Amino acid sequence: MDLNPIILSIPIYFALIGIELLIQAIKKYKIYRLNDAITNISCGITQQVTGVFFKVLSVAAYQFVYENFALFEIAPTWYNLILLFVLVDFFYYWAHRKSHEINLFWGGHVVHHQSEDYNFSVALRQGSFQIIWTFFFYLPIAILGFDTLNFVLMSGLVTVYQFWIHTETIGKLGPIEWIFNTPSHHRVHHGRNPKYIDKNHAGVFIIWDRMFGTFQEEEEKPTYGITKQTASWNPVWVNLQHYVEMAKGFKHMKGFKNKFNYVFNKPGWQPAEMGGPLPIPQVDPEKDKKYDRQVSGPLSLYALIQYFIILGATAFFLFNAEALDIWQKISSVALIIFAVTSCGVILEDKTYALKVEFTRLIINPLALILFIVPDISNTFIMIVAGYTILSAISLLIIHSKHQQGEKLAVNTEKAVI
Repeated sequence: MDLNPIILSIPIYFALIGIELLIQAIKKYKIYRLNDAITNISCGITQQVTGVFFKVLSVAAYQFVYENFALFEIAPTWYNLILLFVLVDFFYYWAHRKSHEINLFWGGHVVHHQSEDYNFSVALRQGSFQIIWTFFFYLPIAILGFDTLNFVLMSGLVTVYQFWIHTETIGKLGPIEWIFNTPSHHRVHHGRNPKYIDKNHAGVFIIWDRMFGTFQEEEEKPTYGITKQTASWNPVWVNLQHYVEMAKGFKHMKGFKNKFNYVFNKPGWQPAEMGGPLPIPQVDPEKDKKYDRQVSGPLSLYALIQYFIILGATAFFLFNAEALDIWQKISSVALIIFAVTSCGVILEDKTYALKVEFTRLIINPLALILFIVPDISNTFIMIVAGYTILSAISLLIIHSKHQQGEKLAVNTEKAVI
C-alpha cells in the first residue's frame, strides 16, 4: 500500500469537498459547477495515476544524488525533520515561481490555474507533466544529506497543507497571514487580474513571497482562471493545450535566439519584431463569462454515476499500485485516463462522445479480464458484464432523448424566427 500522505489524505479531501457543498446548499452561494468540478478532479486523477511512473523517476533521481553527492548524513531527529519541512517549502517556492516565469515549465503548471471557479476541487487539479520541470529544484536537499524517504514524506506534507487554502469560504485570518499561506493569499495567486498575476507563490510559508518581492495582499475579489480561456472539460486536452500552442508559436519564431527566449522566457514573450511581449488583458466582469458548456440533466447524471465508479476504481488502483506488475499498471492507467476523458467529452456534448463512451464500455471489461485481473472470478465477470450492459442501454436511451430535445429546440427557434 502507498503510504504517500497525498494518497492517504484522499478521504479527507472529499470530506472537505462535501462540507463545501453543504455550505453551498445552506447559503445558496454558487461555489461548484458539476462540469468544472469533475474536470478538476479528472486532472487530479490523471496526475496521480501517471505519477506512478513519473514519481518513480523523480524519486530515483533524488536517491541517486543522495547516494553519490550527499555532503552529510543528516539524522531524522524531530528538529531536523522540521528543518527539512522548511527547506522543502523553500525550494517549492522557487519551483512554483519558475513554473510561472518559464514558458516551458508553465505548460506543466497551467492546468492548476485553468479553472474559473475557486473551491476545494481546484486543489486537486494538477498538471501531469509538472513534476518533469520541478523535481530537480529539490536536489540541493539531497546534496545536503536528507534521505529520500523523509524528503518524500515532507514533500507530501507540504502538498497536503495546500489543499485547505483553495476556498472562498474562509476569509482573512489576521496575524497568521504574516507567516503562513492562507486562503486569502492563495486566492490572489489564482486571480488573473493584472495586479495578481505571478504573486504569492508560497506553499506553506508566505514569508518567501515577502522576502523575494512577490507578495500581494488580497484587495478586490479575484477573477479566476488564465488569460486565455481553456474552454474544455477534457483532462487530456487541458494538459496538452499549452504545448500544442507553444509548438505553433515556436514555428513562427525566427532564429535560434528567439526560439530559445520563447521557450525559456515568461509566457507571452515575443520578440520586438513581432510586437514584443503580449500585454496582460484587463478583467471585465461584464464581458468575461465563464466557460460553461451544458448538457441535459439525464446525460449529466449518467456522467456523474460513471464518475463515482471511476473514482472508486482509481482509489483502489492508487492504494494497490505497488502490488501490480508493469503491464497491469500501464493497462490500469490507460483505462482510467480513457474513462475520465470520456466523461469530459460527454460533458462537452461532443458529436463523437457516444462513440468514445461505447468504445470505453467495450474495452473496459476486456482489459480487466485479459491484462489487469487475469484470474478474475466468475462472479466479478458477471458484475462487470452487468455494469457494461446496463451502462450501454442507459446511454442509448439518454442520448436518444438528448438528441430529440436538441432537435425540438432548433425547430422551436426556427419557428420563432
